[in-house]
Amino acid sequence: MTARVRYALRDGIGWIDLDDGKANALSPAMQSDINEALDRALADDVPVVIRGRDGVFSGGFDMGVLTGGSQASIDMVLGGFRLAARMLGHPRPVVVACTGHAMAMGLFLVLAGDHRIGIDQPAKLAANEVAIGLTLPRTATEMLRQRLTPAAFPRAAILSETFDPPAAVAAGILDEIVAPDAFEARVHEVATGLLALDANAQKATKQRVREPLLHVVEAAIAQDQAEQDLLLAAAG
Repeated sequence: MTARVRYALRDGIGWIDLDDGKANALSPAMQSDINEALDRALADDVPVVIRGRDGVFSGGFDMGVLTGGSQASIDMVLGGFRLAARMLGHPRPVVVACTGHAMAMGLFLVLAGDHRIGIDQPAKLAANEVAIGLTLPRTATEMLRQRLTPAAFPRAAILSETFDPPAAVAAGILDEIVAPDAFEARVHEVATGLLALDANAQKATKQRVREPLLHVVEAAIAQDQAEQDLLLAAAG
């Protein structure tokens, strides 16, 4: 692994820590590292915890690449959503330890977790695409639709509403929040508690539960790719 992403097998759990020293930007390199860590967790056949750095889960895509309007930008965006789809379809449970801010693609990775734990302290969670002048991708829209409450969904998607952690629980973004001094213990408790599940039954059930959503997400990714390819061709 790299300094950006660390993987450790501990207490029967695959711990994936994201820390680029800044905002945990989901650059192509960061995405590649996370995929490699998921490969290792898959080989170890264990539940997974994906955890951010202090104060930040992820600020979203690397803006330097995103604003370039090139094939690299398209590949990064599609790669981010393919990573989210992979998390949704990962056979063992995925716990997301949301350590702080989660913006744009960072939020969508949070939404891809099976159990999402936040810290009860100031933080911003938002799909801020519309606020910064970007049309929300179809894949992002579907991920918001499947996780958020009916009332919160249009506010998050259309109005780029920013949620603090308590509001994020009410909206369906997070499953729970805990006090800062109890956060690590709670993440460990939830993750290791998953070891009591029958692994074969859990895998088969997750596949059955996720199959309809994954069809929707994969179709949306294909639509986003076709749309971006047309825009790039028109610009060229």
